[in-house]
Amino acid sequence: MRFIKWAFLITIWVLFGAFLHYTLPQYDVVRIVNTYEERQELNDWTKIFWSKPDDQSAELINRDVQFIQAVRPSGRNMVYRNEDTGWNWPPYFKFDTANLYTDANDSISTKANPEWVAVMHYGWRNEFLSIFPNAVTINPVAGPEDKPTNWFSIIVLVLLAALFWAVYVRWRRFRRARIDPMVENVEDSLYAAGDALAERKGRFRRWLDSWKSK
Repeated sequence: MRFIKWAFLITIWVLFGAFLHYTLPQYDVVRIVNTYEERQELNDWTKIFWSKPDDQSAELINRDVQFIQAVRPSGRNMVYRNEDTGWNWPPYFKFDTANLYTDANDSISTKANPEWVAVMHYGWRNEFLSIFPNAVTINPVAGPEDKPTNWFSIIVLVLLAALFWAVYVRWRRFRRARIDPMVENVEDSLYAAGDALAERKGRFRRWLDSWKSK
């Protein structure tokens, strides 16, 4: 039973952590090398990793998507999608896809004369599932080591930690004040009932023994 309890709790926390990691903004310092537009087929079980703008039907299974190709300072490549989020989740309220596409094209540079930018995005990159993080903003930086501090994610995580701690403390106080006394009373009643039953059994055996002796 204890194993099932811990397995359940670990699963819940892993799913919650994955949700936060996917949803909260992240920053990448990259060099943009190209932009392009490509039609994407959206199947049922990967559709959740693509935006659904307010003006598009939920039944739409394919559409043209803008992409931004980039290279990290380490030389590894990265590809972002450029889609509006509209009023949907996650709440980035992104409506400027065309402007961001222009900024990306204006920031294209070569290896010989690199121009580094910080791309704020959310989501994951997975080649096997063909999913891409969604770029939200593009801002120039001084160099490949000039990564912005992710204050928004830090503040959200601190507030969540404070909330969970407050709930945990109040739950412990409630359990000590209300639940633990009830459990102790039930245990005492069970022990008392067990003692009384044992006493009755002892009396009955002594009565039987008295008859056997006769």
